[in-house]
Amino acid sequence: MSDKFEASQGRRISPPAQFVEQANFTDPDIYTTFEEQWPHCWERAAEFLDWDRTPDTIMESMDTPPYTRWFVGGELNASRNCVDRHVQAGRGDEPALRWIGESGVTKTYTYSMLQREVNEVAAMLREIGVSAGDPVALYMPRIPELPIAMLAAARLGAPHVVVFAEYSGSVLESFMRETGARTLLTCDGFYQDGKVRSLSSEARNGTEELAWDVTSVTLAHIHDERPDFGHDFGRLREECRGETVTPVPRASSDPLFFCYASGPTGGPIGMEHVVGEYLPYVAWTAATVLDLKPTDTLWCPAGIEWITGHSYVVYGPLAHGATSILYEGAPAYPDKHRPWRIIEHNDVTQFYTTPTAIRTFMEWGEEYPAVHDLSSLRLLGTVGQRIEPETWDWFYRNVGGERCPVVDTWYQAETGGITVSTMPGISDMKPGSVGPPLPGIDATIVDADGERVDPGEAGYLVIEKPWPGIFRPVDEPEQQAREYWTEFGTPGEDWRYFTEDGAMADRDGYITVLGRLDNVINIGHYSKNRVHVSEIERVIAEIPDVEDVGVICGEHEIMGEAPYAFVVTNDPSDRDFERRIAGKVEHDLAAQARPEAVFMVSELPRTYSGGILRHVLEDLVNGEQLGDTDLIRNPDVLDDIAVEIRRRLADSESP
Repeated sequence: MSDKFEASQGRRISPPAQFVEQANFTDPDIYTTFEEQWPHCWERAAEFLDWDRTPDTIMESMDTPPYTRWFVGGELNASRNCVDRHVQAGRGDEPALRWIGESGVTKTYTYSMLQREVNEVAAMLREIGVSAGDPVALYMPRIPELPIAMLAAARLGAPHVVVFAEYSGSVLESFMRETGARTLLTCDGFYQDGKVRSLSSEARNGTEELAWDVTSVTLAHIHDERPDFGHDFGRLREECRGETVTPVPRASSDPLFFCYASGPTGGPIGMEHVVGEYLPYVAWTAATVLDLKPTDTLWCPAGIEWITGHSYVVYGPLAHGATSILYEGAPAYPDKHRPWRIIEHNDVTQFYTTPTAIRTFMEWGEEYPAVHDLSSLRLLGTVGQRIEPETWDWFYRNVGGERCPVVDTWYQAETGGITVSTMPGISDMKPGSVGPPLPGIDATIVDADGERVDPGEAGYLVIEKPWPGIFRPVDEPEQQAREYWTEFGTPGEDWRYFTEDGAMADRDGYITVLGRLDNVINIGHYSKNRVHVSEIERVIAEIPDVEDVGVICGEHEIMGEAPYAFVVTNDPSDRDFERRIAGKVEHDLAAQARPEAVFMVSELPRTYSGGILRHVLEDLVNGEQLGDTDLIRNPDVLDDIAVEIRRRLADSESP
């Protein structure tokens, strides 16, 4: 495994000289500097912001997760840092947000316009009783009013929780119940793939399930008539026209927002990010990894409800005074030119998207980006899943024209922002590898006993020093939250954060993240070798005609557990396909890693953020009852997958 891994990671691509000449960071000594000056090195992150009160202490210990607090004694306001200070610096006429509706309608908000909008919505929230510390739920699609409402709540010192517009009312209820939100901002509906989707009816259903009264405000986004649920956003807003709200200084440890991520079982995990730790860290990573400058236009198509959207659609770009692109609709509506048209028409400088999206672009064909002027692009980035070298190459060649560095980034909702990635003005790129930990991030790979493994060996990804931006648990049992730090460390003595991801590192310290450790399979009758499902997926994905693949750990009568593969292929009638898969896995990985069965499916069940919902596939293979499917983006595929499983397993039992 080690030799094969090292060989696969041997290709290096230097950042283009033209990029390096203008990059924010070009001195490789920054890694040594941060190591020698830790924790005071993180003052550099705090310097990206304006503080109402300068912090007294860089870092100190605390008794509860995450066991450290940063920039203690400092006070600041996120809304002032993301809006007001840019207007005061004379940049009020510069664009802050550019919104593109699915129908083609566009709207640009300069920083002066954004300041006015944020003030008026903050005044509206104040009018309905919101004050500092009161959680506000935002159940909205990707429309301008969503980041405006986020910044308005932050202006008052009220933490927000953004709920994905495609989630059901029951999910909305659970998020509001857990965070204690008694105020809800929503809209009547939104456009997707040319169709109108209602939202206010789901909002009504969700709030009716709560044990307390909710003050709801509905924006008429789709229809002209007054909304029939809650207060009318337009009317309340008109009553506050021209009002201003002084930004409320917040202590560094006060919450800025609550967010949720899909856990290993698909269920949501809640976390709190505090203003004086999260905002400096996101501003820092936007500058170091995305090379963001005030004159840039960043397009990150991620939903704002995810940590990527919070960090690199709203707070990161606006903290730097840059321009952020918001696109409301589907990427292929009205046609497959839409993404490239957005880049061309808006002079996008950074395009930060997911490997899933890139694979979709590959399937559409290189002829679509080829007919558009993408010369404004300076940097490309990927986030969300592991990216295969072939996908990386396509992105680098067909979108970036081999002149834009590609930053392959790893982080979690828990970490707040990017923690592992190349620095584009310093580091060579290795397709398929994320890169080294960022300066100040002490990430390493350990075995089950917590000992560091050799280069090329798979193990557990842990981070051995605290950093600003890490989460605090929301309404989690204390013991469950502690497990992040007690699996390989001892709080107060040996600080070690367990990411729950498997990974490998090469001899240069470049990390390849394999994925969640609950996706590790014991293979073989006697030896019980361990293999991560992503390793099997990588091998299968290299076979021609494979469009998508997901491997899960299912039950096995003799071995206890075994890999099962779900494959989307151009030719599902190819009866030789399973034999070819078995042969390639045996050749490239191990005979024991061959899938016990291969299921030909039309589509894999995925979360709204693009991850494969493996627990659903495991339930189907094991014949267990399905749990909650609210978080599945495409639940209609489950019936077809169940039929294929029954057919394939019945064939294997036939004499």
